[in-house]
Amino acid sequence: MSTVPGGSVPRTSVPPGLIVAALCFGSLCASLMQSLVIPIQSELPALLGTTASNASWVVTATLLAGGVAMPVTGRLADIFGKKPVLVISAGVLVVGSLLCAVSDNLLPMLGGRVLQGLAMGFIPVAIALVREVTPPRLASTAIAAVSATLGVGGAIGLPLSALIAQNYDWHMLFWLSAVLAAIVAGLTLVVIPHVRDEHPASFDIVGALGLAVGLVAFLVGVSKGSSWGWGEPSTLGAIIGGAAVLALWARYEVRHHDPLVDLRVSARRPVLMTNLAALLIGFGMMAQAIVVPQLLEMPAATGYGLGQSILQAGLWMAPGGIVMMLFAPVSSRLLDRIGGRLTLAIGAVVLAGGYVVAAFLMHAPWQLMLASCVASAGVGIGYAAMPSLIMDNVPASEAASGVGVNSLMRSIGTTVSGAVMGAVLSGSTVVMADGYPPVPTEWAFRLCFILGAAAAIAGACIALLVPRRRAAALAATPRPEPVTPTPVG
Repeated sequence: MSTVPGGSVPRTSVPPGLIVAALCFGSLCASLMQSLVIPIQSELPALLGTTASNASWVVTATLLAGGVAMPVTGRLADIFGKKPVLVISAGVLVVGSLLCAVSDNLLPMLGGRVLQGLAMGFIPVAIALVREVTPPRLASTAIAAVSATLGVGGAIGLPLSALIAQNYDWHMLFWLSAVLAAIVAGLTLVVIPHVRDEHPASFDIVGALGLAVGLVAFLVGVSKGSSWGWGEPSTLGAIIGGAAVLALWARYEVRHHDPLVDLRVSARRPVLMTNLAALLIGFGMMAQAIVVPQLLEMPAATGYGLGQSILQAGLWMAPGGIVMMLFAPVSSRLLDRIGGRLTLAIGAVVLAGGYVVAAFLMHAPWQLMLASCVASAGVGIGYAAMPSLIMDNVPASEAASGVGVNSLMRSIGTTVSGAVMGAVLSGSTVVMADGYPPVPTEWAFRLCFILGAAAAIAGACIALLVPRRRAAALAATPRPEPVTPTPVG
């Protein structure tokens, strides 16, 4: 397994472990943006002087921007080099965080949250770069560690944000993210070596705009379906219109000489099956993130709710994020011994096992913590395998964009999961007392766990359809000669 085109490792005075740590820290900070405002979500209408419907875009805008950013940023990294794109992504996170930190109104807040979402593009580029800057013996562990930050950031972000929001002014959430982003930018400039890994090409602006329009429309329709109404013209128009734009985009991309996403490569069986598995595993992963906190925070008077505060719920879920990171070495050993195909399938099965535990053990916080840890172990294993499979089966000139598309598929899976879980929880409710809103039934929570397990098992089956070896044509793809990187500093 070569670490850079031609099989060389950059000559730099910075230890590989420190480089990987810097990439992990940057990816972790970028993923924190997903859960940063969840503890204050119910207070946002009053804080920003707007309606609850408008305030919900503060969360949605970041998710949408992140989904679009991942493949676009990946392609930019393939064309112009990965380190410059990482530095720019960190800078965008600084600007977005500062804009949010000084905002008291909806529009500037949305602008800042969009920029924070765009910084999510840091993650797939970091995953693609890590193989180029580490020796072969460390490559699998490094990929697993950076990949795990996608889940770890969300897991530790909830209790951290809740703790800050509970004890300080809410703007401190964004001042903290600005400080973290500045540290990421500094580490990226100083620690990450500049590998001459660019593959000059024209950037497909039309393709980027088409993907953005189609994705945003489709994901808005899916994510807002529960609140707008699934049969409403606005919901159907967004979903159908987005799908139509994406179909036209795909036709354009196939005919373009230098596409944003090479759909011919994406249609090859190893890449296609890995991306489909990513969608299903992303769906399965989100069940934990949505259902477990609600069940923990449900009033104990229901008979099945656990009556925890937001901070307590976050603390019960935090061990799952730690487990995810601790499983990085396990994931790397599996990758080295049995390959990405079986490792991905094992991760999906373990994830399903976590939901089986949750379906039967959901009557105490420690039980849900146990289920969350098992599910998180599965996510950690699966998330490590996916980028490895992608990078083994796409040309070196498309490594970052390939990982970006894979990350996008996970994001689509989580968005669809959020909509489905929301529909299940709102479709089976009970009124506990007059004058109080209805709450989801115990069966609704259990059904969500069952759906998460089913999606994960389906992902495992899809993963087994990935060929054992890369296609001969890709294996024979010529790679450029080794190049000497620009010295650090």
